[in-house]
Amino acid sequence: MRVVTESVRDVASATVGIWVENGSRYESQRLNGISHFIEHLLFKGTSTRSARRVAEEIECLGGTINAFTDKESTCYHARVLAEHLEASLDVLGDIFLNSLFRDDDLSLEREVILQEIFDCEDSPEDFIHDYFLEKYWPGHPLGWTITGTAETVRSIKREDILEFVAERYRPDRVLVVAAGRVDHDEFVDMCRSRFAGLGGTFARPSDDRPDFNPGVFISNRDLEQVHLVVGLPGVSVTDARRETAEILVTALGGGMSSRLFQSIREERGLAYSVYAFQSPFRDIGYTGVYAATSRDHVAEVVDLILDEVSVIARHGLKADELERTKGQLIGSIPLSLESTESRMVRIARNQIYFDRELPVTEVVDTIQSASQGDVIELAREVFAFERLGIALLGDAEEGMVTLRTD
Repeated sequence: MRVVTESVRDVASATVGIWVENGSRYESQRLNGISHFIEHLLFKGTSTRSARRVAEEIECLGGTINAFTDKESTCYHARVLAEHLEASLDVLGDIFLNSLFRDDDLSLEREVILQEIFDCEDSPEDFIHDYFLEKYWPGHPLGWTITGTAETVRSIKREDILEFVAERYRPDRVLVVAAGRVDHDEFVDMCRSRFAGLGGTFARPSDDRPDFNPGVFISNRDLEQVHLVVGLPGVSVTDARRETAEILVTALGGGMSSRLFQSIREERGLAYSVYAFQSPFRDIGYTGVYAATSRDHVAEVVDLILDEVSVIARHGLKADELERTKGQLIGSIPLSLESTESRMVRIARNQIYFDRELPVTEVVDTIQSASQGDVIELAREVFAFERLGIALLGDAEEGMVTLRTD
């Protein structure tokens, strides 16, 4: 089992995370949502701690404890004052190794997760992203929701949970990370005393890349606005051009000075919320733009998005725009690392995807060295209209928008 730390001077806190290289991507369709289900269940108690006590032992120290599941990993984490690091690891280690998964807890937490699913379905800005991926990568685990569906969550049984944990929660898939005022050797000793009995191995299933499914996808609902996602191919987490992709996405819609924010909101007042993003995974990714606008302006907003994408693919960014975007990204790095929690996440993901630490200076140098030619070359590859997908949620209908090939 890997143990990684980052010592940060002059901070009062430490954040510890137990990561498992397992997420919804590595589930079967019948068990879609089981990774997230397990994440919930680990907080329901062990033979020595009730669910209430798990929370109380961290919160009485002024700390926080939580977890999250994504497409490719699950993380259980706590942030405390540095002097309480061992106490937090004791709680996390207990729930990680000794959770009981009682039938009553499954029944209760199943209802909680169903409410979480319904909450997402009732939130158009959240739901449109899940809906887009379901249609853009149909039939592939990366296109399924992390929470699963109401149908799959209702069907997951205790024996499924026990079998899944016994198979997947193995040392070679586990990473324990701490960032903050922490001594590495001492932390390794803490981990050794708690996890030495964890054995076995689990080879991560081979990555199966989804196929892109271009088209216009419509989910009709009685809403005041039409929520939309325009999606195109992107790069993977490990692609050497990932920083160039960040430049592209940031210039396109990564802030108030971005092209889409200025064009759609500031100059025309067509949307309150509009932004671009990239969603990278181990071996594939996609680039997206989200906006919400009135029914009468959907076609115009989509055209404006595609116009800006086409201009960047043909001409790249203006010289001052390229430098300004680089400065925006470089300046955001130290700001994002002001908390020990964000540092913990960063070093964990570096180990999971690169098997090494990526120094901040290396990232900055990569951003600085990106040229206009690099931007244009990548834009022409990923902004490929033959793989364009557009999802609409709201009072929408066929023919409202059309795919473009130029």
